[in-house]
Amino acid sequence: MEEIQHVAVLDFGSQYTQLIVRRVRELGYFAKLYALEEFPDIGKPGAIILSGGPRSTSEPDAPDIDFDALQAFGVPVLGVCYGMQLLNIKFGGSVQASDKREYGPAKLVPAETKGLYEGLSRESQVWMSHSDTVSDLPSNCQVIARNQHGTPVSLQWGERWFGIQFHPEVTHSHEGTRILHNFLLHAEKLEPFRIEDFKKELLDGIRETVGTKQVVCGVSGGVDSTVLAVLLHEAGVNMRAIFVDHGLMRKDEGDEVRNNFHRMGVPIETVDASERFLTALAGVTEPEKKREIIGNLFIDVFWDSVGNAELLAQGTLYPDVIESASNAKSKASKIKTHHNRVDRILELQAQGKVLEPLAELFKDEVRALGTSLGIPHDILHRHPFPGPGLAVRCPGEVTEERLEIIRNCDAIFIGHLKESGWYDRVWQAYAGLVPVKTVGVKGDERSYEWAISLRAVISEDAMTADWVELPYSLLRETSNDILNGVKGINRVLYDVSTKPPASIEWE
Repeated sequence: MEEIQHVAVLDFGSQYTQLIVRRVRELGYFAKLYALEEFPDIGKPGAIILSGGPRSTSEPDAPDIDFDALQAFGVPVLGVCYGMQLLNIKFGGSVQASDKREYGPAKLVPAETKGLYEGLSRESQVWMSHSDTVSDLPSNCQVIARNQHGTPVSLQWGERWFGIQFHPEVTHSHEGTRILHNFLLHAEKLEPFRIEDFKKELLDGIRETVGTKQVVCGVSGGVDSTVLAVLLHEAGVNMRAIFVDHGLMRKDEGDEVRNNFHRMGVPIETVDASERFLTALAGVTEPEKKREIIGNLFIDVFWDSVGNAELLAQGTLYPDVIESASNAKSKASKIKTHHNRVDRILELQAQGKVLEPLAELFKDEVRALGTSLGIPHDILHRHPFPGPGLAVRCPGEVTEERLEIIRNCDAIFIGHLKESGWYDRVWQAYAGLVPVKTVGVKGDERSYEWAISLRAVISEDAMTADWVELPYSLLRETSNDILNGVKGINRVLYDVSTKPPASIEWE
């Protein structure tokens, strides 16, 4: 994406590198992550950030960069942790190895609250994660901040070259976003990122790529595939949107998906394969085996419906692209493994026939794009739903009886969340079956029925999650309605597990 002056983030292997991209975009500028091998192909960025990394600059094969080429860009450069150490060496200084790793909170004490630290507090918490530290400083270097022990943790070389020995991108660095903001103010040609401008480029690119060919995309009713289908429809290309109903959907969800697309004026084709999926899952209890069956069968059903596709559109997002790269040594365009399990898709990719218009966007940016396309709020803000559907909320064998129990409990729970205004305040919520029967009392008789577990979490990216402290009154009403209205359930639980150690889904 060369038209918008962007921030190039070079990946030296830090676990937090993707967050740098996130924070820059939150500040209103377009940022893109590059592996080191892609350095010659970063175009004409308006600013460059060198990420942290797990290696030591003293190692013989330590990650390096062409310093002359870096200088030739003539734009502001920020080195984070490893990036700062590498810059100090390039400018003629040195880095000292340490036997002790500094990991955790520290105090940032700027020399002056101006420049990189304009508007910051005199003392601020930052997050450290390093073992090496800078030692000899070159003559053109200034120490612009220290930690509580007086150790240099931020350097400046010349007018627009900066280094910081902490991670501004993590929330534990309390004023880290402000520091990134101040750095970007040194960029002269950096243009704000506007989703409307990006939408126009996407539409033009789709029309140019597709031409008169037919493009096929799968839709699930989720945010990504919905925005993708509406975008293709808006581009006016010859598009087929196929909805595979695998019978593992929530209550009335198939009808809801069809109605939503009808509201948006986008025609879709429905393939009802529910019986085929349930037959394939009969007797299977091992979680990974269930996922494998569902994933492979879904692709088979989808391709049976597609026929001879000229182009395939996928709703791959930027986090998918980044996570697919193998450390910093793979090209960032490699797609997640689960997208490539069929030779047909690999073949299309090799031929350049896989279209991924959303591959430079994060989830919230996809929602912003959807808003600009006129997609209603309730569709854009549906909770995430796993590809294998209710199978991952049904430990043990997947049967129609169990699915119906989960659907009914889930519908009651989600209904109460929406009525109370809590639905939009949580990342994801659902009901999952606990495959254990317990003794209960219904009327004058003992019952021996299943337990259901309710789960509601908050998260930014699903990498970590915390459970939501829903009001007791909401939980009480939900529990009463489930126990009185769903046959087969005599016990309702609420899941108070964080991720990690638990996952968001059950399986």
